[in-house]
Amino acid sequence: MSNPASTAGYAEEAADLFIRYEKRDPADVHAPWAEFMPRPPARILDIGAGTGRDAAWFARLGHSVLAVEPVDELRAGAAKLHPEPEITWLADSLPELTATRARNETFDMILMHAVWMHLSEAERLVGMAHVASLLKPGGRLFMSQRHGPIPEGRRMFDISGEETIALAAPLGLKNLYCDRAGSIQAENMARGIEWTKLVFEKTS
Repeated sequence: MSNPASTAGYAEEAADLFIRYEKRDPADVHAPWAEFMPRPPARILDIGAGTGRDAAWFARLGHSVLAVEPVDELRAGAAKLHPEPEITWLADSLPELTATRARNETFDMILMHAVWMHLSEAERLVGMAHVASLLKPGGRLFMSQRHGPIPEGRRMFDISGEETIALAAPLGLKNLYCDRAGSIQAENMARGIEWTKLVFEKTS
């Protein structure tokens, strides 16, 4: 598929991203909000699955995962690196998620890790509605948003946690967790990069 504007820079850096992302333990990455995650077996949608690191971790925990990734270079490499049968790979992208919605499936958990800040305000309005429609009642949405200097060649927007909470509320998404903290990577910490992590539960 043709890469949307929100993925600018990722195809060119795919090889480096595999090295950087895969060396980080997903258990550490997700420790701050792990208590909100469903017990296995759950059906999980990983939007912007990247190198497949998190999808593979979920699979090892006993979950089944639909891993959505628009960048061909990342998706193809991830499918080879993480061939777990519990993972299904799909070429699709926010905000429309056309191929994902065409499956007529809902999920216990949706993860958008380091994805949301790539979308414009108009795209976020459309995307949140589609994401909410993909959650089962009682299902949970996990999001992380980056703050700080924008890497050259990337498209990013600085979005507050409060803005995302306000966008999600009318869609029946209740905020359970919101925390902003510095990056745990030394290089990013030195550059002043911070992350907001949010968890929502679908109540209606």
